[in-house]
Order: sequence, then structure tokens, then C-alpha cells
Amino acid sequence: MVGTKAPPSLLYMVKQVELVVRSRLDELVKPAGITALQYTSLTVLERHDGLSAAQLARDSFVTAQSIADLVRSLENRGLVRRERNPRNRRELLILLTDEGRELLAHYAEPMRDLEERMIRDLTAHQADQFRQTLSKAWHALS
Repeated sequence: MVGTKAPPSLLYMVKQVELVVRSRLDELVKPAGITALQYTSLTVLERHDGLSAAQLARDSFVTAQSIADLVRSLENRGLVRRERNPRNRRELLILLTDEGRELLAHYAEPMRDLEERMIRDLTAHQADQFRQTLSKAWHALS
């Protein structure tokens, strides 16, 4: 049909959501002196403490090259610490410190509020479906 515009692609829409979420996360955590990527890495460690740098990079959506700087910055802030893996002495594990846990606890409610804002126009069922759909999409491409 002439004059009918095609809707934006799903890939474009996912990227739009990602960019706005990252922007809002950056705004929220800026007073703590960290970035959205650093915050994401802390939340990964909260769920799976004691990861290698390579594992943390994969789970935090950053490259292996950039994780070193990210971890060093978090370590300098006292939010993470590194220690030798007892099963592989050549490997360093990255662990969340008490200070890191306190920072995450401080931001837990604002992060829940941000997520609620994102899905406020969805019913509980739709929000659950949205979560499942995103998970399926991620698995399909992983």
C-alpha cells in the first residue's frame, strides 16, 4: 500500500529499549561513581560470586579486553576483590565485597522502580510473558 509505513523491526525496538535502559541506569548509579556496566557486573557477582574475569565479561555483556579495566576500577572502589582460585592457582576469581553488597542493597529499590516503570502498562500476565519471550529470544540467538 502506498503511504503505509512498515513498523520498526524487532531488532531496532530491542536496541531502543536497551539504550534507554542503559541511560536510566547510568543516571541512577552516577551518584555512586559507577557506570551502568559496572553496576551490571556487580549484580552478576551478586548472583554468581567468585567468577573468573572471562566468565564475568560474558555474563556482563562486555569484552574480555574491557573487563580488566572495569574490575580494576571496582576493586579500587572497594566493591570487589580478587583472590586465587584454589582449584587453579593461575586463575583469579572476582568476589563481591561487603561494600559492593551494600551498594547493591542501596540501589535495589530504585532499580525495581525503574523496572516497574518499564512494564507499568502491562498486566502481570503480560509482564510474565514479556520476560519469557525475552528469555526465548536470547536463547535462540545464543
